Amino acid sequence: MAAKRDYYEVLGVSRSATPEEIKKAYRRLARQYHPDVSDAPDAEARFKEINEAYQVLSDPEKRATYDRFGHAGPGGVGFGFDFGFRDPFEIFEEVFGRGFGFRTSTRRGPRRGADLRYDLHLTFEEAVFGCEKEIEVTRYEVCPECHGSGAEPGTSPVRCSECNGTGQVRRVQRSILGSFVSVTTCPVCQGTGETIPIPCSRCGGEKRIYVTRHLSVTIPPGVDHGTQIRLAGEGEMGERGGPPGNLYVVLDVEPHPIFQRRDDDILVELQINVAQAALGAEVSVPTLEGEERISIPPGTQSGTVLRLRNKGVPHLRRNGRGDELVLVRVAVPTRLTREQKRLFQELGETLEGESILQEKRSFVDEVRELFGL
Repeated sequence: MAAKRDYYEVLGVSRSATPEEIKKAYRRLARQYHPDVSDAPDAEARFKEINEAYQVLSDPEKRATYDRFGHAGPGGVGFGFDFGFRDPFEIFEEVFGRGFGFRTSTRRGPRRGADLRYDLHLTFEEAVFGCEKEIEVTRYEVCPECHGSGAEPGTSPVRCSECNGTGQVRRVQRSILGSFVSVTTCPVCQGTGETIPIPCSRCGGEKRIYVTRHLSVTIPPGVDHGTQIRLAGEGEMGERGGPPGNLYVVLDVEPHPIFQRRDDDILVELQINVAQAALGAEVSVPTLEGEERISIPPGTQSGTVLRLRNKGVPHLRRNGRGDELVLVRVAVPTRLTREQKRLFQELGETLEGESILQEKRSFVDEVRELFGL
């Protein structure tokens, strides 16, 4: 299968194109490759490609997602990029209007259901270690009373008298350029080819009802804020026998009061006193699994970073874990007893060397230096 072309390339616009420039390029290409006017053997395929590109680039949210992830799609447990593309002829009709002078078929075939989004809140620990969550989703489903026919049980839909069951109304328009045949959706049956004499009492002839479902979502270890998980087929029901859409669960991870996350590493700040820094010590440091004893080497300076291997966040798509980075802060006492003052004075008299002025740096500055940011 040939790789998809870049959507900007398809429309012939730059990545910085304005919405007006994108629409202008679409209108030009859609007229050129509409199957009713183009003799090119690949006209229909090009027409669909153009409409697919326009559907993404004309929507700010979809365009931002495409600019970031491309055709591969948003990250989230390896799920594919699926915007739920619509019928290209419908998009054409929205932009140009029905009966534009082309044979704009209404395409009565099955139509895929709409995608849904659910924002799921997670704690820091739930995102790191994974969990099972139950969510509540309200969506349209096939009416269980009429089984999607829209007619009261015991009755049936009948053929539309306006379009004779075709779902389309043909009109001939004459101009100085000749006659054009436009085919538009039947205004009586809305393109279904059927009318319902006695609507279903449960759905009122809508063929669907609004229901609330409880779904279980598996959150894999290592997800992060903004990760998307796709539940295939859990979106809105399709029309005319079309498949349902998908449900996208977007994760919202709350920050941790102690840890900061950078990719799969976690950062924590540890304060020690001057004696521990000078002489070395065994101290406890918080980790994702609880407290752990670590060794502070003698002569440790404030700003030193100690690395605890495999104590970070589990990798999402492979084995292993990140690390925990412990930033050591040497706390200088602000209140001293007389005895402590005397001891510090004696210590100060024995220490050689001049004081060095250093610019105070924040924890964020030191982390940036650590990672070369």
